[in-house]
Amino acid sequence: MAQRTLLIVVFDGVQSLDVTGPLEVFTGAEKRTPGSYRIRTASLDGGPVLTSSGLTLVPDGSLTDAAGPHTLVVPGGEGTRSPAPRLVEWLRVHGPGARRLVSVCTGAILLARAGLLDGRRATTHWAYCEKLARDHPAVQVEPQPIFVRDGNVATSAGVTAGIDLALALVEEDLGRDAALTVARHLVVFLRRPGNQAQFSAQLAAQTARREPLRDVQQWITEHPDGDLGVEVLAARAALSPRHFSRAFQAETGTTPGRYVDRVRLEHARRLLEDTTDGIEEISRASGYGTPEAMRRAFVKSLGTSPAEYRRRFHPASAH
Repeated sequence: MAQRTLLIVVFDGVQSLDVTGPLEVFTGAEKRTPGSYRIRTASLDGGPVLTSSGLTLVPDGSLTDAAGPHTLVVPGGEGTRSPAPRLVEWLRVHGPGARRLVSVCTGAILLARAGLLDGRRATTHWAYCEKLARDHPAVQVEPQPIFVRDGNVATSAGVTAGIDLALALVEEDLGRDAALTVARHLVVFLRRPGNQAQFSAQLAAQTARREPLRDVQQWITEHPDGDLGVEVLAARAALSPRHFSRAFQAETGTTPGRYVDRVRLEHARRLLEDTTDGIEEISRASGYGTPEAMRRAFVKSLGTSPAEYRRRFHPASAH
């Protein structure tokens, strides 16, 4: 097995977890399979950098001394807003030489500034997707997925999505068992599929201010297979259906019906990814009633059937 060199770029204002998250994943893989990775961190001049949280990181060396790595990881953070021109130029010159180019969070902005994302699909932290698309129209920005892979370039969303992407790369390099061992040690999921939305249904909608409406939101999440009609939900909130619908939308930014649809879709996706339950069983457990109703919901929202979704994203189905 050939050893893969992995270089993580650090700079003032970097987000510490964007660095340490992937670092822990790849270091864990190296400990399990010695000789799999040679990991280094580097700043422009080899000196310490101050992260956005105030933590000081001392890199292994300077970028000027860094040989062409197999995998180049570019983290994000506040320092990507006004990056050092020398850093962008280093990426422009040396980025194309990497076998695999990876960004975490707003590290995608650095790659885009260096011209390394032109003509490619990419993502970044949800709060910066619009800026990335506006400032770099040659980049096809996808705001929904937690990570996107386009050829040898992989970009990920905010913070913990870098861990998901790193686990996916370890699984690609060393196999599922190695990635699973690392994930268990870090007490995280083996991998969330890259096209999983950055927001869960609960995060995509605002949390209601009033307690009865918050309780209803929680009830929906815990009972996706229940009767979640407006009349039933309104009764739980001790409001008339008309008053409930208006108040729910005003406080969450979405209608009760759309919120229920999101929760049911998310629940079904999770069961398809994490269990071997049958399609009919999952359709009932997720509140669809029939496989055909669930299929229509998946095709409408995701452009694929439940069976195809499972084939692509259930770990056991990929091997």
